[in-house]
Amino acid sequence: MTKIAALQMVSGPDVAANLATARRLLEDAARQGARLAALPEYFCLIGMHDGDKLALAEDEGVGPIQDALATAARELGLWVVGGTLPLKATQPGRVRNSTLVFSPSGERLARYDKIHLFAFDNGRESYDEGRVLEAGSQPTRFSAEGLTVGLSVCYDLRFPELYRAYAGADLLVVPAAFTYTTGQAHWELLLRARAVENQCYVIAPAQGGTHANGRRTWGHSLVIDPWGEVLAVLPEGEGVVTADIDPARLTQVREQLPALAHRRLG
Repeated sequence: MTKIAALQMVSGPDVAANLATARRLLEDAARQGARLAALPEYFCLIGMHDGDKLALAEDEGVGPIQDALATAARELGLWVVGGTLPLKATQPGRVRNSTLVFSPSGERLARYDKIHLFAFDNGRESYDEGRVLEAGSQPTRFSAEGLTVGLSVCYDLRFPELYRAYAGADLLVVPAAFTYTTGQAHWELLLRARAVENQCYVIAPAQGGTHANGRRTWGHSLVIDPWGEVLAVLPEGEGVVTADIDPARLTQVREQLPALAHRRLG
């Protein structure tokens, strides 16, 4: 079995404070025996304005946020899925919302850029990530602890075709900062659907609370098994939830209901 940990944060505009919280939670995950720990989307910054992340953008492979993740992975002996951080984009006035994965040696082994950009307007609250983000285009998977892992971010969760590109993966990772409104309605529903239809584990580390800019995120960081059972959840606030990935459970679910083998489209 492999223990995995979803880390929940309530990030704000102080990058140093966010990095310190992330390190503390990673240390907690390591103490609990986790071999892979995943941070939430925007773990390093939820600013007062969307454009705040532009000033924070790092070049790939260089910068204090990436250094902090690599150092934590190396010193704690963990696979670290670094939530998301802003990396410089090709378009002026845009950044990539990127997930970086670091091995226990501190080596960066994978990068995924969020493909689907969130837009929402219900008359009371509105968001449009396209104002400052440049979309990615490629699914990304990596191998860790004998597991095949597929990467995604937040709004990607609503697009099952992305997860079909990871068919056969053992674990899907979904760092997120779901709004309270959309999270309350759809977060667990969609995560459990992705686990069931792909017959794999899902880990979803989230932002969970009221932030300095007044935004409230849903939280409910989860680990879900291939049958759709919620193994661990943290409703709100900072913390760590852990669960074990059981290869026997993966095999059992896939053998008793071989849905992936029954696919006819795609």
